[in-house]
Amino acid sequence: MNDVVSLLKQSGALLEGHFLLSSGRHGDRYFQCARLLEYPDRAAAALSAVAEAIRADMKAGKLQIDAVVGPAMGGIIVAYELGRQLGLPAFFTERDDTGTMTLRRGFEVKPGQNILIAEDVVTTAKSSGESARVLEEMGGRISALVCIVDRRAQSVEVPWPFYAACRVDAANWDAGDCELCKKGLPLVKPGSRKLPS
Repeated sequence: MNDVVSLLKQSGALLEGHFLLSSGRHGDRYFQCARLLEYPDRAAAALSAVAEAIRADMKAGKLQIDAVVGPAMGGIIVAYELGRQLGLPAFFTERDDTGTMTLRRGFEVKPGQNILIAEDVVTTAKSSGESARVLEEMGGRISALVCIVDRRAQSVEVPWPFYAACRVDAANWDAGDCELCKKGLPLVKPGSRKLPS
């Protein structure tokens, strides 16, 4: 786990400041995992332990997975790399013009197909939940959720088995309760999700 944090730091993927997170919350740390994932060897290393844990649980009959799906943008490369390490197909969900998560580009989910959702960072698991709804509406079953960085508050529960390459404590607040806003620190939005102003 410490090795993954080291990889994040080496890649310039761990930022400190005042950030608008894709969940809409404000945080004091931002994980720009794209900076880690731009290096295929670092992506493989960061995800190897979770891939091994998933493989072991599959072998033990605790988990069935037929495909890996990552919510765009952050989950695309994570899903691909996990699919590569697990020998499974990997594809992604994405937002349409209205901001609704959808499955496009000819990707299909077969009824009863067991899906592993793959994310870069999990704070509230909102994107994962949106992807899960789309996949379940098509007949898929969510087997588990995996991410590189678990930065959830203790109160945030995930309804599936959960695998994280690392757990990092990082403060985050509702926008109206943000300690950094109260200090007048400028807010930066580094993520890709379009949020209401």
